[in-house]
Amino acid sequence: MSDRRAELEARLATVRQRVAAALEAAGRTDGVTLVAVTKFFPASDVDLLAELGVTDIGENRDQEAAAKVAELAHRDRLTVHFIGQLQTNKAGSVAGYADVVHSLDRAKLARALDRAAEREGRVLDVLVQVGLDTAGGRGGAAPEEVPALADLAADLPHLRLRGLMAVAPLGEPPRPAFARLRSLAERVRADHRDATWLSAGMSADLEDAVAEGATHLRVGSAILGSRESHR
Repeated sequence: MSDRRAELEARLATVRQRVAAALEAAGRTDGVTLVAVTKFFPASDVDLLAELGVTDIGENRDQEAAAKVAELAHRDRLTVHFIGQLQTNKAGSVAGYADVVHSLDRAKLARALDRAAEREGRVLDVLVQVGLDTAGGRGGAAPEEVPALADLAADLPHLRLRGLMAVAPLGEPPRPAFARLRSLAERVRADHRDATWLSAGMSADLEDAVAEGATHLRVGSAILGSRESHR
């Protein structure tokens, strides 16, 4: 076994143990989807993760992601999540390789993704990104705008509304922010029964996200290590 494979296997086991403990602490009997965030890491790492049982990867830079996905030996085993803020003019590219877009934050982008998915002959899963910080530095639609944006996404024929996504705001504890996200998700779900996904939580705050009902965790450094040396 290569040193890198052994390192990834050990890190992945630790994260899975954390997730299992968080689910138990929250009294949850359902599972969560672990999205390994592979930004700045090579396709060879992604293929190793696939061999170790990872089924979902996350990327947030279109140019890097498009090239990397094209190189993967195990693309057929993976669901590719685009999780970064997305410019409208990149919608066509992202719709060509991503299976899920987590960062739908405005009507113009929703329409661009719908057109792009139509050109690709597919239906694209999307989550509405919610801005939980008042400064707006983490991106996302304002909470009061989310229901209307969810309605639009649900009505577009080549998008499938899956739920909501958010990043914990800087400068405040994540748990109350995730609680606000959970409340908003319940409101959206009342109108869109199939919008059951809640994408929240990263390496540092996944336990808080699990406690507030997250179904998808976006974990990078805890699985892959420091990104700085891979830039």
